[in-house]
Amino acid sequence: MAQSETILSAQTHPGDSTIETVTGDKFKGDGYYGRSDGFHTVQINLNGFIGQIRIQGTLAVDPGVDDWFTVELGTGSMSIDTTGLLTEQNITYVEYTESTTNNKSYNFTGNYVWIRAYVSNWTDGTVNSIKLNH
Repeated sequence: MAQSETILSAQTHPGDSTIETVTGDKFKGDGYYGRSDGFHTVQINLNGFIGQIRIQGTLAVDPGVDDWFTVELGTGSMSIDTTGLLTEQNITYVEYTESTTNNKSYNFTGNYVWIRAYVSNWTDGTVNSIKLNH
């Protein structure tokens, strides 16, 4: 049974150009439930946002600060190398250097026990929500 939940609720930058960082709470990933496919989707909804967003995962049941790592997000973009191999372009974070308003989804695979959102180098705008489906 698929789970869908908001892993980061509305967060608004104070608008004073300071650099802010927000670490979201941990939410159960596929590994917590013992699911074998490890398929996750995040939907990031932004308004006037300038900064970076990472999705972090851990394999630890009771994670400490050092147990979290950034997961690679699939962009849906494909490339072909010189041998003809078709590969998906992955990114480790979403970054906007100019005010951006959009609503995008990214897929990633891994049997992560916990998932969280991490917003950094944030200088303006609003994260309306980040939702996780797995």
